[in-house]
Amino acid sequence: MRAVLDTNVVASGLLWNGVPRQLLHAGREKKIRLYTSAPLLLELADILGRQKFARKLAAAQMSVDQLVEFYGLLTTVVHPEPIVPTILEDPDDDQVLACAIAAKADLIVSGDRHLLVLGQHQGIRIATAADVVCDITG
Repeated sequence: MRAVLDTNVVASGLLWNGVPRQLLHAGREKKIRLYTSAPLLLELADILGRQKFARKLAAAQMSVDQLVEFYGLLTTVVHPEPIVPTILEDPDDDQVLACAIAAKADLIVSGDRHLLVLGQHQGIRIATAADVVCDITG
């Protein structure tokens, strides 16, 4: 299965135990193939660099760059083409859709309501981590 994890899922998986971390483990164990793009990696770095995560990073003794590099090693980086604007309320979410299209993904995993409300995009299922973890890790 080819999957794109939204940056909110990746950040959660990198910083906490739980379902998103199980998805990262599944990627590391090659149970799923994870894809990302340069814009999504930049967004991940921006998210992880927020002050509210400073304590968590310090406790893990990891820098933002180290976490982004670690995630990059778990994934295949694709180079998406621009898409027709789809998520007008949050245009950054279009980067997730563009990445999934370029990756020929089967699945987008997100906690973002703007994406989840779509349910699917161009035949690519969009679901929460909790909705798919049993399918992938079970």
